[in-house]
Amino acid sequence: MSRKPLNERVLSAAREARDHAAGKIKLAERLPVIPEEVDVAQIRARSNLSQAKFAQRIGVSAATLKNWEQGHRKPSGPSLVLLAMLSKNPRIVEETLAQNGTT
Repeated sequence: MSRKPLNERVLSAAREARDHAAGKIKLAERLPVIPEEVDVAQIRARSNLSQAKFAQRIGVSAATLKNWEQGHRKPSGPSLVLLAMLSKNPRIVEETLAQNGTT
């Protein structure tokens, strides 16, 4: 894989920062789109895990997961991103962590 020389990458980043400051581009448009809502119950159902096991798998309390599923609260931030990823690939946690020998 050929990589651009450092001076070219620095110049490119400086141009991008200049254009962003001038309002010519919006950097947020280049980031992945994070959904505003996800169906937590459906995502968990696809995993075939109980609430307790699914909550443990994604690193939240069972109470938090229950609140999400019942609509009392909504996931946000990293939890929302992880759930969006799980909606696309229900095994992403296992696949990712298995590569590191964690699961």
